[in-house]
Amino acid sequence: MTDSPSKARRVEIEYCTRCRWPPRAARPAQELLTSFEEELTELPLKTDKGGVFVVRVGDEVVWDRREQGFPEPTAVKRAVRDRVAPGKSLGHSER
Repeated sequence: MTDSPSKARRVEIEYCTRCRWPPRAARPAQELLTSFEEELTELPLKTDKGGVFVVRVGDEVVWDRREQGFPEPTAVKRAVRDRVAPGKSLGHSER
């Protein structure tokens, strides 16, 4: 699926508030904003319930806790990079 350029530059992290997961959402958000400061147009944190933890680039789900478990920060960065800045080096995160 190919998103429009504006949608591909929007990353959303949806997380469960009942599970007390704001820190689990904030850390990858901070990493992404630091790594892709030129590439991303917005990065909202969306609250939900039911144990949800999903990362989307545009409309595409790139990480879902129910299928993949909780991600390491580098895994989220790679998934986002592959969609918004293919070929960009992630520096020490690549090793």
